[in-house]
Amino acid sequence: MENLYDVVIIGSGPAGLSAALYAGRAKLKTLLIEKERTGGQIVTTDEVANYPGSIRNATGPSLIARMVEQVEEFGAERISDTITEVELEGKIKVLKGEKGEYKAKTVIVATGAKPRQLNCPGEKEFIGKWVSYCATCDADFFTDFDVYVIGGGDSAVEEAIYLTKFARKVTIIHRRDQLRAAKSIQEKAFKNEKIDFIWNSEVKEIKGDGIVESMVIRNRITGEETEIHANEEDGTFGIFVFIGYMPQTDLFKGILDMDERGYLITDEDMRTNIEGVFAAGDCRK
Repeated sequence: MENLYDVVIIGSGPAGLSAALYAGRAKLKTLLIEKERTGGQIVTTDEVANYPGSIRNATGPSLIARMVEQVEEFGAERISDTITEVELEGKIKVLKGEKGEYKAKTVIVATGAKPRQLNCPGEKEFIGKWVSYCATCDADFFTDFDVYVIGGGDSAVEEAIYLTKFARKVTIIHRRDQLRAAKSIQEKAFKNEKIDFIWNSEVKEIKGDGIVESMVIRNRITGEETEIHANEEDGTFGIFVFIGYMPQTDLFKGILDMDERGYLITDEDMRTNIEGVFAAGDCRK
């Protein structure tokens, strides 16, 4: 059968690349389909210090480049296409893309998740340049600097508490007048002397020359706008955005089981509710 693969993997972040190199090494006819760019979220990271075996000064792109080299060495094919329709029932799965149609005995969904962004001027320009979406990934870079955490849910407050181990001061900016995090988490934050709060406010703009130097926040009650500038000695400060993630699973709604937020549900072996279809990485609950 034309274009029939043993395994087709949708998504080429670390989960998809890992699946591809294992499938290729097992001598399975493997195809890796990437919608936009290879690497997923990690390619936006200037330095990767917490990946096992990463070399000094490793960057997100350099780590992904090594993964891609492994995948190609083991014979997996890679193409760029956007899958727009899937037929996953039956022994042969059909994936229809903008550039072609692909058939597979097994499909691995590794489409990932994207941090929900502020969508304010300056945000995209400073991603990886003192705007971050992962405290455990990047906290060490902000040692002895001021840090601002945007959000008020469990993740935002937990990450703010974590950041106090590194930052000089952590300020939580929340669009409401009280946190949404669990009470037990709130209590820890309120007791932490390194955490301050700015209520009823949202970020309107992030400014700087190469790195973050200031940001404009707006009070949602009064409409007043205030520009927060970096400490003169530091020259910059950190902004961590924790207003939720969006799993990239819309394509599978009504087909694969997912939770209320859209994360795919699997068993411990990554199997979805359809035989021969698996899920891995950040798109999985």
